[in-house]
Formats: sequence, structure tokens, C-alpha cells
Amino acid sequence: MTRSRAQDPNVCGVTAAIAVIDGKWKTALLWLLESGPCRPGELRRQLPGLSEKVLTQGLREMEDDGLVHREVYDELPLRTEYSLTPFGRELSEALAPLSDWGHRRLERLTGSPSAS
Repeated sequence: MTRSRAQDPNVCGVTAAIAVIDGKWKTALLWLLESGPCRPGELRRQLPGLSEKVLTQGLREMEDDGLVHREVYDELPLRTEYSLTPFGRELSEALAPLSDWGHRRLERLTGSPSAS
């Protein structure tokens, strides 16, 4: 799915929403940022396999989409933190039932209840 689909007023609303969170890491970044502001290094440590380049690209796209706020503190060494915007929190809350459904699906596949 292309990012332009997220801005096309003639697509289904679900398609537009999925275009914003499309990719391997964006939902995980949303989930981590729900607990509060994080520095990029913290996010990378919590998501093994996520490269700095992909993290930067994902956070920039999420910032462009109004989901995250980037705060740069004017101190040495420079410190940058990312946090969810109210719009990002709204998306995170909208995804909660989908997350619940996903856990139920995993339970069905494994045949055992999970501790979610």
C-alpha cells in the first residue's frame, strides 16, 4: 500500500487508516509510545532488529501523519523525545479492539488461552 493512499479522499476509511500504520514497526512504535515519551535509543533497544534508518523513517512518517510529536531539547548532549499526539492516542485506542481480536485469534491457533 502506498502512503498516497492515506491521503486519498476516495478510498475506504479502513484503507486510509491502515496506510498510516502500514509496515512492520509502526504498530509496535505506537504501542511503546502509549506508555509515555521515549528517546529513539530507548525505542531501538525495545525493538531488536529495528535499524536506526527504519526507525527514523517510521517516526518521520508518523510525525507527518500527526501521530507523534518530536521534541528536541536544547541541551548538550542533544536530547530528542517522541510522544503520541492526541490524534495518535485516538488511533491507539481505536486499534485496541483489533489487538484484542488478534490475541483471540492467536489463542484459537494455539488452542490455549494467553495471558493478555
